Amino acid sequence: MTRQVARRVVLGGLLGVGLGLGPAGMTAAQAQSASSSQTATSAKAVASGYAELVFATYGDTLAGARDMQAALLAFTAAPSPTTLEAARKRWLAAREFYGQTEAFRFYGGPIDDDQGPEGQINAWPMDESYVDYVEGKPNAGLINNPKFQITKANLAKQNERGGEENIATGWHAIEFLLWGQDLSETGPGERSFEDYVDGKRANADRRRTYLKVVTELLIDDLEQVTRAWAPAQKNYRARFEAGGMESVRKIIVGLGSLSRGELAGERMEVALNSQDQEDEHSCFSDNTHRDMVANATGIQNVWLGQYKRRDGSTLQVASLADLVGVRNAELASKTSAQLARTVAATEAIQAPFDREIIGGAQAPGRLRIQAAVDSATEQSKLLVQAAHAIGITRLTLVQP
Repeated sequence: MTRQVARRVVLGGLLGVGLGLGPAGMTAAQAQSASSSQTATSAKAVASGYAELVFATYGDTLAGARDMQAALLAFTAAPSPTTLEAARKRWLAAREFYGQTEAFRFYGGPIDDDQGPEGQINAWPMDESYVDYVEGKPNAGLINNPKFQITKANLAKQNERGGEENIATGWHAIEFLLWGQDLSETGPGERSFEDYVDGKRANADRRRTYLKVVTELLIDDLEQVTRAWAPAQKNYRARFEAGGMESVRKIIVGLGSLSRGELAGERMEVALNSQDQEDEHSCFSDNTHRDMVANATGIQNVWLGQYKRRDGSTLQVASLADLVGVRNAELASKTSAQLARTVAATEAIQAPFDREIIGGAQAPGRLRIQAAVDSATEQSKLLVQAAHAIGITRLTLVQP
């Protein structure tokens, strides 16, 4: 579950109750009578549109992961600088879509309920020596332990075993196997293709096996969450679409939690405070700046009910912005503008992220990251107000 230090608090618990106020300042009676059937229909439309957007985004992520898998198989079959670079590019391309799916977390859905695979897919930060050799420890890791049998079941069992940084699976394990440790101040890790060539590096055969198996497990997990959102089936999506305003509440919990607790908090504030490379999200590839953009874009996608698909087409569905706009058009517009500012602020963060966080309070990189933190924090407050505007007065959001 990414970091395990987040806590949940109740925000907006009794907003307006003491004054007897409902959405947009109406009395409770007025709110109940004002287009109640239309609101219910609109909530259902938003829930159904959201489900379609989720399915499309996970579907594109899965397709990207399968492209990555093909490139990884080509690399392990014939390790070379060219095949390694091709595999890295496919990892980066697939991450663009996965980062947008993180807007679908934090409310106990298929990705992160008690049986959800999120911690197996995207846990971080990672102790690299748990998987493979690192500087000064040439024999470290599961790969260099011949007694450890590399299977999907065993990797899943070892993930976060004995500590939350003991990460054996998911995007970041694959990232480490492709790039290696980031020991450079100006660029990503520089793992050599020879790590996968027999006779060039110890346990190259086990390293090839590990890379193939951990990728198979990632795809299994992505298939699991994609199936949960498939249309016309007796699955989570069917229940979610029937959930009406409760499903809308979950949507806003996901957006607000990602905005403040995860994006602004765990992924940016923590790194700003520590100025430690170990606290950046995709540290091996130096792709952290794109993680921030993808997260902010995912939130905006859901709010506006739009998503740019992998094939270049645009999906448009009933949106939270429209639902809130019926009750408070000014607030809906203000929230849309704030989300756009957050996307722009994350896009302004420069690579490598681990250099942006260094320096005094007025260092240009730190100011760019702080602007993104402030914007994402502000949008979380507006999302709480938006929930209140449509009659949702109780939200349990993840806080840093």
